[in-house]
Amino acid sequence: MFTKFFHELKSAGLPVSLREYLTLMEAMDADLAGRRVEDFYYLSRAALVKDERNLDKFDKVFGHVFSGLETVGEEIAADIPEDWLKLMTERYFTEEEKREIEALGGWDKLMETLKERIEEQQKRHQGGNKWIGTGGTSPFGSGGYNPEGVRIGNEGKRQGRAVKVWEKRDYKNLDDSVELGTRNIKMALRKLRRFAREGVPEEFDLDNTIDATARAGYLDIKMRPERRNTIKVLLFFDVGGSMDPFIKVCEELFSAARAEFKHMEYFYFHNCLYDYVWKDNRRRWTEKIPTWDVLHKYPHDYKVIFVGDASMSPYEITVPGGAVEYFNEEPGAVWLKRVTDIYERIVWLNPVREESWNYVPSTQLLRELLGERMYPLTLGGLEKAMTELKR
Repeated sequence: MFTKFFHELKSAGLPVSLREYLTLMEAMDADLAGRRVEDFYYLSRAALVKDERNLDKFDKVFGHVFSGLETVGEEIAADIPEDWLKLMTERYFTEEEKREIEALGGWDKLMETLKERIEEQQKRHQGGNKWIGTGGTSPFGSGGYNPEGVRIGNEGKRQGRAVKVWEKRDYKNLDDSVELGTRNIKMALRKLRRFAREGVPEEFDLDNTIDATARAGYLDIKMRPERRNTIKVLLFFDVGGSMDPFIKVCEELFSAARAEFKHMEYFYFHNCLYDYVWKDNRRRWTEKIPTWDVLHKYPHDYKVIFVGDASMSPYEITVPGGAVEYFNEEPGAVWLKRVTDIYERIVWLNPVREESWNYVPSTQLLRELLGERMYPLTLGGLEKAMTELKR
């Protein structure tokens, strides 16, 4: 079974090694996880999964290989204390009652009947012999007794008699095609790092203190500058209109970026970059910042990130006066060209699903202007964008 599990993980694309498999086997020999499937799940996940993006794949393989099992390994029953198999609210059955309980007639019949129960049942049930519930003799539910049942849910301890385990496992899908949360964004942004020790020496340097003290014969405390990420970032957010549905993910990106980059400046624009940007949406008409000032103030070693859905009229990009809010003297394409001329590393993060990009003319235009450096705002897309900026 364990060998099959290992090969299934490899086939699903998880980077598991023989060394990790042997480590898992050593842990099992040491009885670190006991024999319950749930315990083995956490142990094997800790030993075999090195990247959170693979958790969803791991769960799918685990569910497939160990489907229907309550325990793993051999000679399990003797290892489980009897009191583990009783619920506080369960019924206690005599041996005669237990002998009277019969299976429904095999796996196919069991699943067919379960489907009927799900369609018919309208509310929670406790202690019965038919409906899906807890503590009864029905073959469907949790904590009851039936020689051939399907456990549904996980209310308390179990009898260990289920031929299939069916319960909701709320494992967060961390595959690299899903939308982001602040924590995942931070993980992806960390790929864009370059550390250096600059500034005032404020951090205690243990190694140099030991070395200097040994050489001098007396305590000689040494300090050093704090190690900081020296990457500098310009972040431009498209706001308003079609970007409204993506406010939450943009807020998460902004929060994560502020935490990860000590040298970061941000600005807002609408649809496409024109002759001015702003930093406060409440004062966008009274506190405009000329785009030329931004390009002159921040040198070419800054990394530039645009965030927007790239959905607009193509005229907003290609012709003067195409902007929807005012008459722009120069088209957006001219301003984007100026940005690409000054800054070598530029990416555009698009929260719209990538498969729809080919059907939006403005998205195609922006991709061409940026040299195909547009990436979806997903975990995988963000990591590719950070790799592009780091080149």
